[in-house]
Amino acid sequence: MKFAHPQTLEEIAAIISADYVGPADFPVLGMNEIHVVRPGDIVFVDHPKYYEKALNSQATIILINKEVACPPRKALLISDDPFRDFNKLTNYFRPFKPATAVIAPSASIGNNTVVQPNTFIGNNVVIGDNCTIHSNVCIYDHTVIGNNVTIHSGTVLGADAFYYKNRPEKFDKLISGGNVVIMDNVDIGALCTIDKGVSASTIIGEGTKLDNQVHVGHDTVIGSRCLIASQVGIAGCVLIEDFVTIWGQVGITSGITIGEKAVISAQSGVSKSLPGHKSYFGTPADEFRKKYKELASIRLIPDIIDKLDKIQ
Repeated sequence: MKFAHPQTLEEIAAIISADYVGPADFPVLGMNEIHVVRPGDIVFVDHPKYYEKALNSQATIILINKEVACPPRKALLISDDPFRDFNKLTNYFRPFKPATAVIAPSASIGNNTVVQPNTFIGNNVVIGDNCTIHSNVCIYDHTVIGNNVTIHSGTVLGADAFYYKNRPEKFDKLISGGNVVIMDNVDIGALCTIDKGVSASTIIGEGTKLDNQVHVGHDTVIGSRCLIASQVGIAGCVLIEDFVTIWGQVGITSGITIGEKAVISAQSGVSKSLPGHKSYFGTPADEFRKKYKELASIRLIPDIIDKLDKIQ
């Protein structure tokens, strides 16, 4: 998430009542999670296991719970609870604004776009030309939709990320300040749910088609011209490259990459990154040929046990 106007290190520190290491006028341009940070961004880290990764990331401002050596050309914000203070910054720069109308006055809707009755369109939503948005679609604030997009009834774009910190007394929610971006020529079926990014965008690429009841988690990026069948569940921070086909009821774990032109068969469970240009099935999902050999070997086990029994 980029700020509307550049901030200084001193200004950010004042918002969260934190100490800082670095020049008071050090520029701060935005805030993001570790996997999407860019120079000028704040990233937070609250566990020693991840200090080095955060300090060596592209982020130039590190919100951290211990004063450590500051890398060259970077700055630190010292907090007793970086998770809490990251939430404070999200609330400060992108606060929740209650709706005042079914279609927000700040929403922009393009030429020849049809919005059917009972659809909600939130603040600062942008919808392109020649789109069809069917009844009972809910489009949360800051969503961006391209041209020639069709969205069917009951779909929700921009719900919060499923992201919690397990504290002794409760699960503490990481507030979502990102958005959803739907590129041109996308079709989204009925009852789909696409969560917004925590600080960046969840993206559905140009020409991709989603069947009914597909879930896409926060910060996931789906490439161009992918086909995703019904009841697929995709966790957060997944990268799905172009021309991937995913058949029904596939489950995909977080933080992995599905390579270009991969095909994943129905009811597979994907627990690791999969190279492109191959076909996969099973749980855990693996290449067709390898999986069939495994199944053939498993079928031989009763005969092997029977022969061993006869020998004994």
